[in-house]
Amino acid sequence: MSTTVSEQLLDLLIKAGVQQVFGVIGDALNPFAQAIHRREGVDWVGVRFEGNGSYAAFAQAELSGHLAVCAGTVGPGALHLINGLYNAKRERCPVIAVTGQVPLSQLGTNFHQEVDLEKVFADVCGYQAIIRSAAEAPRLIQRAIKVALSERTVCRIELPADIAAMPASGDQFIHPLVQSQAQLTPSDAQVRDVAAMIREHEKIAILAGAGCRDCRDQVIQLAERLQAPITHSLRACDVFDHDCPHVAGLTGLIGIPSGYHAVMDCDLLIMLGTDFPYTGFLPHKTKTIQVDTRLPNIGNRTAVSLGIHGDIGATLEKLLPIVDPRPTNRFHDAICKNFRSWRQSAKENASPSRDHEPLHPQIFLSMIDQHAADDAIFVVDTGTATVWAARHVSFHSDRRMIGSFNHGSMAVGVPGALGAQMLFPDREVWAIVGDGAFTMAMQDWLTIVSHQLPVKLLVLHNNSLAFVKLEMEVAGIVPEDDVLGVDVPDLAAYSRWCGGDGIRVEHACDIEAAIQQAKAADGPFVIDAVVSSGELMMPPKIGMDQVTGMAASKIKQTMMAISGDQKQWDMMTEELTSYFDTSR
Repeated sequence: MSTTVSEQLLDLLIKAGVQQVFGVIGDALNPFAQAIHRREGVDWVGVRFEGNGSYAAFAQAELSGHLAVCAGTVGPGALHLINGLYNAKRERCPVIAVTGQVPLSQLGTNFHQEVDLEKVFADVCGYQAIIRSAAEAPRLIQRAIKVALSERTVCRIELPADIAAMPASGDQFIHPLVQSQAQLTPSDAQVRDVAAMIREHEKIAILAGAGCRDCRDQVIQLAERLQAPITHSLRACDVFDHDCPHVAGLTGLIGIPSGYHAVMDCDLLIMLGTDFPYTGFLPHKTKTIQVDTRLPNIGNRTAVSLGIHGDIGATLEKLLPIVDPRPTNRFHDAICKNFRSWRQSAKENASPSRDHEPLHPQIFLSMIDQHAADDAIFVVDTGTATVWAARHVSFHSDRRMIGSFNHGSMAVGVPGALGAQMLFPDREVWAIVGDGAFTMAMQDWLTIVSHQLPVKLLVLHNNSLAFVKLEMEVAGIVPEDDVLGVDVPDLAAYSRWCGGDGIRVEHACDIEAAIQQAKAADGPFVIDAVVSSGELMMPPKIGMDQVTGMAASKIKQTMMAISGDQKQWDMMTEELTSYFDTSR
């Protein structure tokens, strides 16, 4: 039986499957951390920055689907958790944030470090357990756990300093964890309506999201029967193997032409398990069927002709037997042929024979793809790292890719890899990050080193916020080095200084050996990849506004370079040499 409220909280978290708690210790959390220290089966992972702890918890929840926990003490420490918690919320991950609070007797007095955390966390949390007595603690804690798991969201448990060490109470309310096993199944009539609409159309495309993760085989069976190409969202990159003959690749801003045209040129679009947010990459006059477990998602991004509120797997189990198989389809064949052609071109563009320096970043990702384990976990950071990973890593077998795909925050790579490697110590974990993102979270490389976790970290070192640079150019703005520049030291040396290992790579002939060295390392290893900031990331379709904006930016850059701006001259020279090396 628990002796304190902190021990009672810990017992309930352990019963929910929690193995680690990521946080920074502080006075209000001391009783909770002490309880962890005394218990087997759960570890306190002290991070250097609470925000990295919340990203680590996100990664564990995203990869496992189970509850993960981070912690921050009182006002300042709790506030640091916010960004990572928003990432968990946007990716629909069950995460509990345990936060301290000033003693009850001091609440409302503007006490040292006092913050009204209930107001601050109101938007990010699905529920907040604001504990004000030992007697109510078990019911509120269990409610927070159940809401986080059932709604796949973030919940917060607030534990004031004086309550944390109080004798536990309310044990009569403690019960075994209840988790929903229910399945949302549409009616037979609704499924017949779907089949009828399918029969009326020839050029059918499937847009699949992360909601298809547990029913991938049924989605592929549907594509086979309908001869329909499967385009997927970024979060679903690791759901569909690109070697599947029906997969057409990614759509959206960082997508590819085959994925884009499958969605935009079809006469019937079937959206499965996705709230794809980019309305400019969705057709708005095409007949559309959307199936989703979350009713508000249906019709949220484009008008739907038929909406089905149900689990994707349960819906397809009913649909597949009443859909007639089709012979080969020109639309399907043309889209998939286009995808195969794009993959071949991408492979050529990622060849080590393209040895122009600074190096092309995609060469590193393609080489990692060749050598990474079949169950490797890739934690990719926001920006160009996401683009190159999504385009050049194949997610066959049990590979996973996670990141800040909806929230779009930088600095998820390092702490996400920390959480992933601690949860799956026997799996290969790669963090793919830009130099700007790494320097935001580099303090917790020390945490990875202190635990001697064999995380492999690829840093795309281009001394620039490269994705932001592209956004500025498309908007017609001249990218200025003093705004975009990231003055970064030798990051392999930094890793060695921390107690890890690493290698700096500047020549194409050294890439494969560096990756093999990282794989063989039994501790943390950094590949500091010196790459070009001028590598263009072409969208699947270029609009006139993008052409106009880019042209305006380049004209301004040219004039500045001619007028003697050496930094603009160097930037343009690097872009041109990189482009012509790609085009040869």
